Amino acid sequence: MVYGLPTNLLANRPKRKMNRDFNIMAKKVWKSETTDKRVATRLKEVETVEIKDYVRDTDLHGLARNKAYRVDGVHVYADILNLGEMLQSTEVEGETCHKRTLRFLNLHYRAVYRIIAGVDAIQVDFHNQRLHLVVAKPYGDEAARVHKAVAIGQLIMDVLAKTGEDGDDKIPSAKVRVGIDTGLALAVRNGRRGSSEPLFLGVPANHAAKRAGGGTNTGIYLSNEARGAIDLDAVDDEDISALTPAEVGDSQEEAALAVTADGIVRDWKKDLEANPIGKFSFSGHTPPFADLDLEVLTPGNSRRNDAISVYADIDGFTAYVANHIDDDDDAMDVVRALHVLRAELDAVLTEDFGGRKIRFIGDCVHGVIGEGTAQTADTEASASTAILCAGGLRSGFVRALELLEDEGVDVAGLGIAIGFDAGPVALTRLGMKGSMIRCATGRAILASEHEQRRCAGDETAVGAVAYGWCSNAGQKIFGSSRKRSGLTYDVALEELADEGDTTAAAAKVAKAAMAMTLLEPIIAAPAAAAPSAFRFPNRDATPTKPAGFA
Repeated sequence: MVYGLPTNLLANRPKRKMNRDFNIMAKKVWKSETTDKRVATRLKEVETVEIKDYVRDTDLHGLARNKAYRVDGVHVYADILNLGEMLQSTEVEGETCHKRTLRFLNLHYRAVYRIIAGVDAIQVDFHNQRLHLVVAKPYGDEAARVHKAVAIGQLIMDVLAKTGEDGDDKIPSAKVRVGIDTGLALAVRNGRRGSSEPLFLGVPANHAAKRAGGGTNTGIYLSNEARGAIDLDAVDDEDISALTPAEVGDSQEEAALAVTADGIVRDWKKDLEANPIGKFSFSGHTPPFADLDLEVLTPGNSRRNDAISVYADIDGFTAYVANHIDDDDDAMDVVRALHVLRAELDAVLTEDFGGRKIRFIGDCVHGVIGEGTAQTADTEASASTAILCAGGLRSGFVRALELLEDEGVDVAGLGIAIGFDAGPVALTRLGMKGSMIRCATGRAILASEHEQRRCAGDETAVGAVAYGWCSNAGQKIFGSSRKRSGLTYDVALEELADEGDTTAAAAKVAKAAMAMTLLEPIIAAPAAAAPSAFRFPNRDATPTKPAGFA
């Protein structure tokens, strides 16, 4: 007898059924031993690391995972300020709202793509409403690069002011705020499966992002470092000191870009006529989201679910890079640490809890997670899984730091800030053939990033909607502040299970099962609890529309 059930009952259970049940339960379990194995594999991939200085015409798109370049460049972030307005334009966040928002983003992305191609800049990322690009040319002339960045920023603002659509279903132009900083950053590989993109780490990338996200007014905002490079006086508050029209004009004259806003818009319109944006069509994805292949999504083959959006950001990483970038051996530690930590966060989200990574944004991972059917989310189970996943992300991160330190990799000062929220989420890819990018949009996406940003490196926060999805046990964990420090997997599991959370109870049984040999993977709870030990409660599979869908 094992935990109250006769062993012959287990033995007579069909093998296929046992394996299926075990796999389902394993999605809710984090184990230190599993992290140990994954980290050991990742460390072998970066045993040797090469640090090089970026030189003329270096191709950064085909970087090996164990190679990085120091790049002296100017970083430009352009934030579309009115994305939130688009998502809040209807009382109910229904299909119509998401279709209009995705068309809004697609129109502007296709215009921005033309801008980047015309000004010879490096596109790093276009994440939802946020563009990141790097100006590396002209080589050896920082002032010229800053002037060029300012001119590009103004070009983006001018073009996106003209790339809305009139008609019965008017799509507005974009309101844009640009942030710029200059300096040394570390370029490494970002992405897999043929979609590798350069990722830039360090102070200039971080400070440019902060200037772009530092307020609700449009304009171009330079760090004092960038202002000094073009002989402008330093300011007391970089986030309220936009460049004047005269200062922008001086940079435009100095840069003398080869393209104009009118030319970009003209070509953009021609392209839309020749290659119109398809109509957005949604279907629901049956969880787990780990099964969703994002690379096959198109406007006509998009997904839409009530789900939970999770942001997990490595706290202190910008300072960490700044302290390690000048010395080759120290820079090697950055590459090793980032490779191991990002891989572990991805694995915890995907392999342990059945979520799906949408993308890495610098040192941050964004993913979605959920329970239920394609038609109806199991909101309480989704919230409980998200809490366990947040605990797993923290535990996996902390354990990975320990293992890195054991290998002599300096990771001092790093933490992880985690936020999540819930609601209707639309998943697709935007852009033009050959340059399609992943996109996840919805109020929950913006809210989950906000929750992450209000956390320190040992904290986890839950948004108001996800808090409403939580069981009583989940709400008790976070309290009225909806924020909790030190929420590891074991803490989350015990506190949820002790208060009667059914998802945590099943995960606790699964964890006990996984402690046994692979020959006997299923360990039952006491007889009275046997049904819930092997499967989650039945869920409605009828084609009903959940609240919030139109």
